[in-house]
Order: sequence, then structure tokens, then C-alpha cells
Amino acid sequence: MSPAPHDSARPTIPVQPSPPGEATVPARPAGPEDTSAAARRPRTPSAPASALLAPAELNPDTWTRVCSRLLAKALAEFSYEEILRPTPLDDGNPGRHALTLDDGTTLAFTARRGAYDGWRVDPGSITHEGRPLTDPFDFLVRARTLLGLDGPTLGHLIHELSATLAADARLDSTALPAARLADLPYAELEGHQTGHPWLVLNKGRIGFSAGDTARWAPEARRATPLPWIAVSNRIAAYRGVPGLDTPDRLYAQELDPEVHAAFRTALAARGHQPDGYLLLPVHPWQWDEILLPLYAPAVAAGTIVPLTADPDLRLPQQSVRTFLNISRPDRHTVKLPLSVLNTLVWRGLPTERTLAAPAVTAWVQGLRDADPFLRDECGVILLGEVASVTVEHPLYDRLPEVPYQYKELLGAIWREPLRLPPGRRARTLASLLHTDPDGRAFVTELVHRSGLAPEAWLQHLFAALLPPLLHFLHRYGTVFSPHGENAIVVHDEHDVPVHLAIKDFVDDVNISARPLPEHATMPEDVRAVLLTEEPAFLTQFIHSGLFVGVFRYLAPLCEEQLGVPETHFWDLVRAEILRYQGRFPELKERFELFDLLTPRIERLCLNRNRLHLDGYRDRPDRPHAAVHGTVPNPLARERA
Repeated sequence: MSPAPHDSARPTIPVQPSPPGEATVPARPAGPEDTSAAARRPRTPSAPASALLAPAELNPDTWTRVCSRLLAKALAEFSYEEILRPTPLDDGNPGRHALTLDDGTTLAFTARRGAYDGWRVDPGSITHEGRPLTDPFDFLVRARTLLGLDGPTLGHLIHELSATLAADARLDSTALPAARLADLPYAELEGHQTGHPWLVLNKGRIGFSAGDTARWAPEARRATPLPWIAVSNRIAAYRGVPGLDTPDRLYAQELDPEVHAAFRTALAARGHQPDGYLLLPVHPWQWDEILLPLYAPAVAAGTIVPLTADPDLRLPQQSVRTFLNISRPDRHTVKLPLSVLNTLVWRGLPTERTLAAPAVTAWVQGLRDADPFLRDECGVILLGEVASVTVEHPLYDRLPEVPYQYKELLGAIWREPLRLPPGRRARTLASLLHTDPDGRAFVTELVHRSGLAPEAWLQHLFAALLPPLLHFLHRYGTVFSPHGENAIVVHDEHDVPVHLAIKDFVDDVNISARPLPEHATMPEDVRAVLLTEEPAFLTQFIHSGLFVGVFRYLAPLCEEQLGVPETHFWDLVRAEILRYQGRFPELKERFELFDLLTPRIERLCLNRNRLHLDGYRDRPDRPHAAVHGTVPNPLARERA
């Protein structure tokens, strides 16, 4: 993986970073010039400097479009999780369903059913008492009892819904055709994605203001330098993989020599010994909103010393807290804690797992490197989290009963960049689900460019994704969470899928709770931090992460736009699983232990967690997906 990535050209976004060595971090540092379409819109010259200006995308037409789509998504996903139980209507219109709302009125819509008991609701079909309905707020209020919402949850839900819709309006107003999206580099394509397909409230970002969203959200598409701080090694710890086992080896790769020297000079000028400090970037929002208030004693004592930004431009990705270096793509991706509530959890960095990230990386990559099938045949790319800095809080870290958000405040993880040979392109799996303003799916564009028949292209996709995931599961009792953001599809020069790349080792590696011989060489620090699941549930990470979380949406797109019947789509998935099993008959007992072909699987629920299980309450541990009943497995032996 040594060749430079295909998108390694330096960007032309102008920026004037602060000179190295200044010992200040501005609360809201001036960012690079915004070259987006929204920024180029003419301003009203007569408006006084103190006038309030609303974003141009907040207009009636755009708002109605995004509201209509989100209402359809809410009806579909709440019905899938059986929060709602629509009843079929016998009115001569196939797929017509109805709900009786709290006031006794009727909401009706047309939907098609799919795999795993999924729903796909037509936005233009939704009516209330026979009149078109596009307003999700109206639905939410009229159905609050039907949805089982208490008052606090309803209040916060409206907040998160409104923020999600505002972000959708920004995306809708700057959307590009699929043909243009297909030409974008990986880092830039991320800024056009519409978020988690399953979670209805997928861009709530509670904690961000409108201005924060305009600067730091991925759809803002604004590259910026990140400020750095120095933290005394009395409260900070560094870990790295072999080759990065000392912090200076990391800094030699991540910082220009003159920048690193300026940081050390700034520390010495304040009377500190530079060798007694660790350096790490911080998110400017986190510094201003969280770190400066909560670490004020450490700043006052000089235990934490603010520095300047380094000159590299970094672009926020879909997770909001992860930044790709677009000035120097050969440098690491950096993941920073962000105390913002989004997609069910506070987006911090758990101290224990951050500290162990390099060790987990070394173990998982060691499995790959020692296995010819994974290494040579699959060519699976594991974007390791190769270095980390954790910083303790002198009070919160000693109080197990406090909310978990206060134990994930400060630290950094450096992840390997995606290095690809010439002709290769990378796109997240989530991008395949994207649909442009004309209704053309991104997957349709890629299939068209490949010149392959749709079925053949899908076979290549499944052959790239499934064998490495299946081998880690069956041979090593180890799973990733291959959801749309974590799984990256590598395409060849003809846009044909050829390899899988996987990222995010800290939160999403789980192992079998039943001991396996392959776990005997696992280091104790890795064993202590990895989550374990019983074999019957370990398969859920593939089912819910990939099949329910991505393929459940991809299959109907392929039927509608590529002419591949949904049942045949799942036949192709099953065929790839059976092909793998035929390749490794010696793992027959493992295929039965980790059974992907069982008739039914548990229904994992993400929206039910927000609405019913955890809501918005504080708790000492991170929440997990809810389980509610079972759904039929489209890959089951009986169906075949």
C-alpha cells in the first residue's frame, strides 16, 4: 500500500494559517475562504453589518422537499422497528397502508415491502384525511402517543429533527449529479453524503449552533487547519504501533520540522521542558465549548498549553470528528473527541479504547498479514489506528457514576491514510445509496461506467466485500461493523469493485465470547478492551451492519434502476456466502457456530433506542441498539 493515493494533489483552497509558534488557540479561528456555491451567492449590499441573515437554502421549496423525504423515511423506519404498525388498506391501491393518529384521524401512504420485513414509503403518496402531507413535525405531534413518546423525549426529538432537516436542506441545495459525484476524490465525496440511512434523526448534532454547523459539518465542505496543544505527560499517555512507538516518530511524519521546532520553542519560552509534553491537535469547537471550561485548572497550571495550528488543511468527514489531511494525503487521518450528541451517542473518544487502539490495530493487522487468503487473495485493507494520545481528567476519570460524555473529552487517534495505486478509486459503501436531484442513484452511475451488466457488477461488489468479512468471522471469531461509513469499496479504473477497506477499529471490533484457539495469541491489553458477544449474536454485526444497514436499501435501488429483481439480489449475496464456504470446507463447524443462513434473526432497532430506551438521558455507559422480536432472513437455507 505504498504508492501515493490517486487524489494526492494539493488543494487550491486559500488559507492563511497563524505563524507557527504562537501560543494561542482562537475560540473560533478564522477558517479558509468558503468556495462553495452558497458562499458565492450575492449578498445584499445595503444590509447593515448587524443584520441577521438566514441561509439561502432555508426557503419553502427546499424545505418542503426535504421534509417530505424525511417523513417518508420516518414512516418506513418506525414501521420496520414496529414502533408503528400500519394496517393494509383494501381500497384497490396495492401497497396502501394506514395509521390512526392520536386524534382519531387517518394518515395513509403507499409502501413496498422488502427483505428483513423492510418498508420503502413513497414520499408523494402520504396523505392525512385525504390531503397531501409533507410535514414531519405535524406527524410527530399528532402521533406522539402512538409513538410512545414522553414529554422530554418529544421536546428533544423536535430539536434533533429540525437540525437534521436544516442539514438536509443544505445538502439538497448544493447537490450534484451522480456523474459529477463519481469524479470526486474520496475526501470530497464524503461532504455530499446524506447520513445514516436507518437512523431518522441522523444529523441532529446537539451542541452545535447554526454557525458551528456551517463551519464544521461535513456538508459545509470547508477545509481548515487544526490547532494543537501540548499536554504534560503527567496526565497524558502515548501509544503507537511498532515503528511509531515513540511520539517523536509520529511527529516526524505529521509535522513539518519547522512547525515541530516552533511548538517546542513556544513551550520552552513559557518555562516548560518540551520533552515532558505530548502534542496533539484539538477540534476548535471542543476547545472553546468543553476543554477550556472543564480543564481550566490544568491550563492555569501550565499542564495544558495551547499552541498554534499547523498549516495543513483538513476536511471533516461523515463522522464529523474525523479529519482527512487534503494538503498532505500521505499524512494520517486524525480522529478527535467532539462532545456533540449525534446518531445516538456523544461523539467522544473512550479513554480505555483510545489507549488500546494501536495494540488492537497491531493484532488485527497481524491476523491479516499472516493469512494468505486475507493478504493476497482478498487484498483487504485495514486502515489501522496506529497512534493515540489520551488525556485524563483529574476528577471525572475517578467517578464511575458520572455520564460517559465526561470521560471522553480529550485525546486523539491517528489513522493510516488510504494509499492506493494509480487507477484505483475509493468510495464509502454508503455512497452507493446516494440519489442525485434527478433521482439517479450513484450505484447506477458506477454500473453504467463499468460497462458490465448490473448482475455482473454486483457479483464483483459482493466478491470484494464478503470474503474478508466472512473469513475474519469464521476463521478468527472476529467481526467489524461494516456499515456504510466504515466499509470502503476500492474500485479499479473501470469503476468495478475490487477490494474492501475497513476503518474505525476503536469502537467496532468485537470477538466471540466462546474461546477459540485463534485467540490464544491475543495480547492481554487487546483482550481487555475488545467487546465480546456470543456466537449467535456475533453474526449480527454483518447482518445489521451490512445486510440490514446497507443492502436493505441497495436492493430496491438495483431493482428500480438496474432491473435486478430484489429476490435475485439476495440470491447473489447468498451465492457469495456459499462460494466462500465451499472454499473452506474445513470450517464447517464454524459455519454452524456463526450461522448467517438461519431462518430468522433478531431485529436490531436504532430509532427505538432514541424514542423508547435511552432517549436523551445521561448515563454512565454508552447505549447500544435495542432488540425487538425477529425478522425473516432472506439468505436462509429454507428459502433457497
